[in-house]
Amino acid sequence: MRNIRVSASSVSAVLGLAGGFLVARQTGRRELGGALFAAAGAWCARDWYRTSGPTAAAGLSAVYVAAMGGSHPLAKRIGTWPSVIAVTAGTVAVAEVVTRVARG
Repeated sequence: MRNIRVSASSVSAVLGLAGGFLVARQTGRRELGGALFAAAGAWCARDWYRTSGPTAAAGLSAVYVAAMGGSHPLAKRIGTWPSVIAVTAGTVAVAEVVTRVARG
């Protein structure tokens, strides 16, 4: 089987989106989930800037924030966890493609 490498920023994006939701849900304190989301997003933005440049970092940061915003209306249609999983998977997929293209 072929080795599949996932970037550290993708792991951090999962932590911020899915982990932030989980923390908010389990603690009942949305601000804690938001803090995790923001911290992970800042780390991702820094990593995307370092590895892929400012344009990619800005675009991927916009995708990350849009995923959070988009998960709320999507959750009304398909449920909370399916929504979180869908937007997280989409964000990671876009980030992996963009960072791999930028690396050449």
